[in-house]
This record gives sequence, structure tokens and C-alpha cells, in this order.
Amino acid sequence: METYQIDLQLTEPILGTVPKDRELYTSYVAGKTPISDEELADELETLAEIEEKGWTGFHMRDGGPVVMDYVVKGFLKDACSMLRRVSGTKSSKVMAYRKIIDGLVFASPREIRIHLPDGVLMGVLERPLRAQTAQGERVTLARSDTCPVGSRIGFTLTVLGGVSEALLREWFEYGELRGLGQWRNGGYGTFTCRMEKL
Repeated sequence: METYQIDLQLTEPILGTVPKDRELYTSYVAGKTPISDEELADELETLAEIEEKGWTGFHMRDGGPVVMDYVVKGFLKDACSMLRRVSGTKSSKVMAYRKIIDGLVFASPREIRIHLPDGVLMGVLERPLRAQTAQGERVTLARSDTCPVGSRIGFTLTVLGGVSEALLREWFEYGELRGLGQWRNGGYGTFTCRMEKL
């Protein structure tokens, strides 16, 4: 078993991914994530009181934004999935990476605090979303809460096996380009990473 301290500092704002519509959040999480009713109730406590469709934000605890531990696992799976397509990467040799990350890699704490820079508040980003449908192009407005450049995210990763330190470093180096959170392909959520083996 290996444990690492991971410290990320945002180089671009990160967009929230949690629907602010409680009904939508409940149906989505209940249908997609294997969590208990108690864990779901606890997560619902961290949602803002706003219930507006098309608006995403962060879980909030003690007045500050948090991301859940499963966001880190999702990031690691996304990074490995993309890097598997690049010959010569360590990720290109990993088989059953989803099972390995789900079963052998653990982020803690469950609620990972996003520390905003002193005196800086969260923002809001509005943008159009376009989709091609059978009825033609559709445009809708999306709104997301943001945490600013300079925000810090720190957590520990415990790895029981199957993932080397070099592989973790490769994934976080990719994250410095790709980002974390919503609208990563728009350049949001990029970070610098400091990783230390404990």
C-alpha cells in the first residue's frame, strides 16, 4: 500500500459539476452512483438552496466549496482512458484500468475542500450550449459557479496496488493540460500538481 499527498493549484477557474436542481441531482446520483440512502442524504445537505435547471455548482460545507472523492477517481479514469490512446505512455499498457482505479485507488477525505485565494469569491460563468438534433440546431444557456485561478485542492491518495507512482504522475501531468471539472475542453480547471509520497 502506498499513500501520496496531492496538492493542486488552479491555473484556470474550475466549473462546478453539481446540478443545483435537487430533484435532478437526486435522480441522477441515485441512478448513476452506487451510494447508500444515508450518503445521498448527506450529499443533498451540501447543495445550495437554489433550484434552477441548467445551473451547476459545487457541494458546499461550512461555507466553502468541496468536491467529492469520486470526482478524483473520475478524473483518473478519464486521464488513463485518453492516455491509453497515446503509444509509448505508461497508460497505454494498463488493462482493466477502470476496475483497478475503482477497486485499488482511494481519495480522502470524502469531501475535498477547495481553498479559495484570500479575499477572492466564487464567480459565475454563463455560456451557450449548442447541440445538433433531429429538429435542427438547438441552443440553451448554461450557468456554472466557478472557483478562481489560484484556488488550492489538497487530498491524499491511497493505492493498494496496480498503479505505480510513475503512472499517477503521468495522469496528473495530463490533468495540467486537460483540467478537472466541467468544460475541460474549453480550457477550464487546469492546474499545477505537487505530488509527494508519504
